[in-house]
Amino acid sequence: MFLDYDSIAEGDAVPALKKEPISQVQLVRYAGASGDFNPIHTVVEYAREAGLDGTIAHGMLTMGMLAQMISNWVGVKPVTRYGVSFKAMAKPGDVLTATGEVTKKYTVLNDKFADLSVRIADGNGEVKVEGKATLRF
Repeated sequence: MFLDYDSIAEGDAVPALKKEPISQVQLVRYAGASGDFNPIHTVVEYAREAGLDGTIAHGMLTMGMLAQMISNWVGVKPVTRYGVSFKAMAKPGDVLTATGEVTKKYTVLNDKFADLSVRIADGNGEVKVEGKATLRF
């Protein structure tokens, strides 16, 4: 059972989601699933030639992890808007934790909404992705 509008309050934390360390295999699988075969994500030597110290995770993979936290909490149906900014690169070995909070609750006509502020960061606290979501109940 997911939450409803009356069971949340401004300032409430979205239950955090801690992911397993990003693996090189995960990046290859995500490339296949997404169709994004840019070799900076899958070929270590290519990534180094491009000036990186190794492969990097797809931005959309980390965005999806953040979205998973939201949908685990309220389901998919209430999400009416979701947008992010990419702040730093995630790499194999990074353990990412998604967090968020309810920033605003409001009503427009008869529709009830809640705005969220969300982010995903590594174990050192470096934010990789931050964003906002709007839920309609």
